[in-house]
Amino acid sequence: MTNMPACPVEVTLMLISNKWSVLIIRDLIDGTKRFGELKKSIGTISQKVLTSNLRKMEEMGLLTRKVYAEVPPKVEYTLTEIGYSLKPVLDALHIWGENYKKQIEEK
Repeated sequence: MTNMPACPVEVTLMLISNKWSVLIIRDLIDGTKRFGELKKSIGTISQKVLTSNLRKMEEMGLLTRKVYAEVPPKVEYTLTEIGYSLKPVLDALHIWGENYKKQIEEK
């Protein structure tokens, strides 16, 4: 990638700056998934938006796309090492979100 921001936090945010990217990574952390599995798991995402996000994430090196020569077409997505290295970031977001929910519910 060219024109990489100087700030490491900004680089990370550039890669996971929308909720769809984070949810796709969350779902692929457990292993390879097909397009339909991702769409069903994420739920409210449209096919167009999911496709766009998957392509962008592939371009950024976060996941790989494997197309099988079958009818109907079979496409699988898998996190790369770089994509999988975001697991601690997602784990921290999960923990923070759980703590936040508890604090808000106690009020």
